[in-house]
Amino acid sequence: MTKATRLRRAMAEKGLVHVMATHSPLSAILAEQAGFDGLWASGFELSALYGLPDMSLISMTQHLDMLRAVAGRTSLPIVADVDTGYGNAINVIHTVREYERSGSSAIVIEDKSFPKVTSLAVDGHHNLVRVEEFQGKIEAALATRSDPDFLVIARTEALIAGLGEDEALARAHAYEQAGADMILIHSKRKDPGEIESFSKAWNGAAPLVIVPNAYPELNAADIRVLGNIRMIIYGNYAIRAAATAMKETFLRVIADGGVQQVHRDLLPVEDVFHLQGMESVRSDERRYLR
Repeated sequence: MTKATRLRRAMAEKGLVHVMATHSPLSAILAEQAGFDGLWASGFELSALYGLPDMSLISMTQHLDMLRAVAGRTSLPIVADVDTGYGNAINVIHTVREYERSGSSAIVIEDKSFPKVTSLAVDGHHNLVRVEEFQGKIEAALATRSDPDFLVIARTEALIAGLGEDEALARAHAYEQAGADMILIHSKRKDPGEIESFSKAWNGAAPLVIVPNAYPELNAADIRVLGNIRMIIYGNYAIRAAATAMKETFLRVIADGGVQQVHRDLLPVEDVFHLQGMESVRSDERRYLR
């Protein structure tokens, strides 16, 4: 059974799957240990890791390098954030081949023009491509995948761009007609009203995906009540957690003039060894080093 098949089965059996953002193998290992159903190979998180804004500055090669490293250290399915597909439908063909070969079980492709800016940017320029052009991208992705269970998730940014629910619904229906397996509906409103309204108005067969970054109070119990959302992606929490911990730790070290206090609150080095798989290496050393 492929990881893509496992992801589809998890949605069918559980009704709702929880997918945590990752930007490194270490964050992937921690997410798997915590019990998530899948991983989100996040472009935003990788951009932040490089200290760059999420504005199509990170290349496909850089993102694929991270994805391969993550895939080698986890058994979880990976949902890859491929932004706009790195170009037109021809680029999407290449993108799907490379991402499927590198270990992803799904891609999320959005209907913005290239280069894009992160969706939660208050003053961002969120320009959308023509519906017909994006349908071509979806059809190209579907025709290219080698595993029929590999998910092609179409993400509409109509609400992000301020175009309203009617436009978002029209685009979602068009993308479903093009064959999209799921529809990701995104909002930057601070409350879940737009998402709840869209979910209630959506009468398509394709299940929905949401990313509750701007409206964190919408929990799993409320989402299940809506009835047609099958995947939650926690889109930026790994990098925010890491940045929070590092910032607080570094400030304490400066304030204390050393690590004599802060070291008590940090994960023991032995636990890091465990995350690195040191026990397995030691076992191999005993067996093979002569």
